[in-house]
Amino acid sequence: MGWLHAAGRLLSITRLLLARHAGFCFGVRRAVETAEKSAPAMTLGPIIHNPQVVSRLEGMGVRAIDSPEAATAASKVVIRSHGIARAEYEALRARGCEIIDATCPFVKRIHDMARRASEDGVPLIVIGEEKHPEVQGILGWTEDASFAVLTPEDVEALPPLERARVVSQTTMVEARFKELCALLRSRIPQLEVEATICPATHDRQSETASIAEQSDVMLVIGGRQSSNSRKLFKLASDICRRTYFIETAAELDGIGFGPSDTIGITAGASTPDCIIKEVVARMNDIEKKVTPEENPEIEAMSDEVIDQTLVQIRPGQVVTGKVVQITEDEVCVNIGYKADGIVKKADLSSTDVKIDDEIEVEVVKVNDGEGNVLLSQKNIINRKAWDEIVAKQEAGEFVEGVGKEAVKGGLLADVSGIRTFIPASQLSLRYVEKIDEFVGQTMTLKIIEIDKAKKRIVASRKAVLMVEEAEKKKKIWESLEVGSIVKGTVRRLADFGAFVDIGGVDGLVHVTDLSWGRVKHPSDVVSVGQEIDVKILNVDPERERISLSYKQTQPRPWTVAGEKYPVGSVVEGKVVRITTFGAFVELEPGLDGLVHISQCALTRIAKVEDAVNVGDIVRVKVLDVNTEAKRISLSIREVLEDEAMDAIPEESEYEIEEIPGEE
Repeated sequence: MGWLHAAGRLLSITRLLLARHAGFCFGVRRAVETAEKSAPAMTLGPIIHNPQVVSRLEGMGVRAIDSPEAATAASKVVIRSHGIARAEYEALRARGCEIIDATCPFVKRIHDMARRASEDGVPLIVIGEEKHPEVQGILGWTEDASFAVLTPEDVEALPPLERARVVSQTTMVEARFKELCALLRSRIPQLEVEATICPATHDRQSETASIAEQSDVMLVIGGRQSSNSRKLFKLASDICRRTYFIETAAELDGIGFGPSDTIGITAGASTPDCIIKEVVARMNDIEKKVTPEENPEIEAMSDEVIDQTLVQIRPGQVVTGKVVQITEDEVCVNIGYKADGIVKKADLSSTDVKIDDEIEVEVVKVNDGEGNVLLSQKNIINRKAWDEIVAKQEAGEFVEGVGKEAVKGGLLADVSGIRTFIPASQLSLRYVEKIDEFVGQTMTLKIIEIDKAKKRIVASRKAVLMVEEAEKKKKIWESLEVGSIVKGTVRRLADFGAFVDIGGVDGLVHVTDLSWGRVKHPSDVVSVGQEIDVKILNVDPERERISLSYKQTQPRPWTVAGEKYPVGSVVEGKVVRITTFGAFVELEPGLDGLVHISQCALTRIAKVEDAVNVGDIVRVKVLDVNTEAKRISLSIREVLEDEAMDAIPEESEYEIEEIPGEE
């Protein structure tokens, strides 16, 4: 007799080879449990391709619908593990439905790949059955060209493509996937291949092939509509001639088993544990009908051994049992073993249990020293939490954690009840001085290391912040429009210009774009921390460079010079340049006027420097403004003349006296 695993339970049955990976995979189990917890609810399509499970869920109030339009407004709708297209999510939201998403994390990852391919403008090729709901859902996340191929003929029928990205249905047979990828590479010069076959699928198919090679009869248990079960049947049939596809134990009656046959059993990912157990139990009944003459081993088996063939247990095994007794400290559970199991109340996930309740428990010890089986529920919760964390890490998803304790080198956090270490260098984008500030804080984390043997998890908050920062920057870059005027804050000054933050990204205002006039240093125009309006001149996302202008948000000096400096007005300016024919006076940045040599002083001078020097502040009168020619004529002499005239006192009235002696 050999020890055999069935959906987590050990069986001891003569000549029976039962696949370790038979039955529900993680994604399917998660979807079914989600549907059970959500009842009453609807599912978009059958939750899995197994009529028995679908029928049981209907009895719980979980009804399958064919399309979003069939959903009752504001109802609960569970998304099955196969996933759905983006348009179907939008249609459900439009009807006000509460969406409970049980899409397998591995399928969700392929949806992200499809979306990114569309964003990159790369055609997507899905290796899988075009009509299968998983493939339909993947194709529904693309907006550009996308194709489904399953045969070499499908590949030949593809239009000419220079570039494409390839993914596969999660349950695709690996040999078929590799064959089609080789054909695609011969046709498409730039082919990007993503490995998306579910690891559980690979294990299930490899094990099925191994068992089929050792068996005289091979049984594949699964729903007729189950794609992965049909693939297992095809795989086993190619190896073992006597391979049968059965949906329930009742179909065993028509199969002939010989007394010396070795029988192999496997099951698809949508086959529930209860059906696998029924098939194994029926096989045991069939085996007991064989006479001792046909199989002498049966005669040697005691009644006790026969009774125990279906229920053998080991530490770490998960079993379902019925509560038969409740005491102050313990709960007694009948798990079908020769001895009942005991669960300490401290090891229950919930103390709200009653007699005859069916609960799932883990075997801690087969014999606690008093003949009882020691059980626990908390270990199951921790294992499920661990499995979910592993699945999320493999799918590239983030997790939620709560800081619990500052320790040497980092922070300990609680992630779904699992202790997780966050190194200090992974807590923030910048150096963290006080790690204990994160204690009690809820944070989003990325799992960066998992040691399954030591049950050790290392996570990073910094990695999440980097992704968020990148997404934020991406949105900002997408919103930047050349020619638009935006508000910004001066962050840094350099000799060649000023760096301005315009909402999360920095742009450069070159020194020549700070003012319409000449600028020696940016600090002459702006200061750090100053809020200014700037115009976007150019955007280069690849080099992450933005060119800005401050002066273009200000009016050009020459356009308003006539209004600002009317003829006859007297203003102050700075002598900025001297030539042989006169001096140029800056009235404001970008606006110079000329004082001709004849207008520099009250008297005739030999050279301009006899009257003024560069850097002098002088008062000048505006003689003429020509905005088209960009010329302003100024005079120092007329200002001096006006000042001299103003200094002469008004004439006095004199009395004329007669001079005596004259007539």
